[in-house]
Amino acid sequence: MGRVHDTLRAVRRRSPPALQRLLYRCRSAATSEPLSRNFGWERGTPVDRLYIEEFVEANADCIRGCVLEIGDAVYSRRFGGSAISRQDVLHVDKDSPEATMVGDVCDPDVLESGAFDCIIFTQTLHLLFDVQQGIRQLYRALAPGGTLLLTVPGISPIDPFAWKDCWYWSLSYASVKQLLNQNFGHDNHAIETFGNVYAATAFLHGAVLEEVELAALRKPDPGYPVVICARAMKPATAQA
Repeated sequence: MGRVHDTLRAVRRRSPPALQRLLYRCRSAATSEPLSRNFGWERGTPVDRLYIEEFVEANADCIRGCVLEIGDAVYSRRFGGSAISRQDVLHVDKDSPEATMVGDVCDPDVLESGAFDCIIFTQTLHLLFDVQQGIRQLYRALAPGGTLLLTVPGISPIDPFAWKDCWYWSLSYASVKQLLNQNFGHDNHAIETFGNVYAATAFLHGAVLEEVELAALRKPDPGYPVVICARAMKPATAQA
């Protein structure tokens, strides 16, 4: 049976996009077993990446000066480039090759107050049990006038691998709004939800962008948020 699955997987990878989409529709209907338990990474580009990357790109004007990104500097390099004067990367693992800082963002001793013009904090807040403390420390670490680019999972599979023991939350528009209101104020952030029932279903199955209808992912439905994104600015007159 394993050889059959391997053969079908190889055929799918060599198939034209239209056939890949057809294979996905046939495979995903009425099954309790997902196509992937790793968000589809081993098969292509996960569905949520479309929303995350388009959001960061749309706010590329904020990625300048002293920039902090979490895990690696992929989005900083891709969308900030020469506008960045200093790049830092925070990771909880001291062996991470790109980390310039190591520690828990909730620890007040990890991030320097008022140090960053932009913080790119993608798909990480849900891994903090104390999300309120996480947002407080991110706000404190921003320079006056600095911007937090935040993305969080809504409807999502739970990582069964590296992050399974600290995947605490999935969030909603309302919860993100309340978290940001408490720190940034009501008028200093903009929140968007991305996804719909088609996107949520595909993402839960572990389908990838290469095999779904991209146009069907575009129409947002607040009832089925796959990713919630926010751009929050620390007031220029704020105290660090």
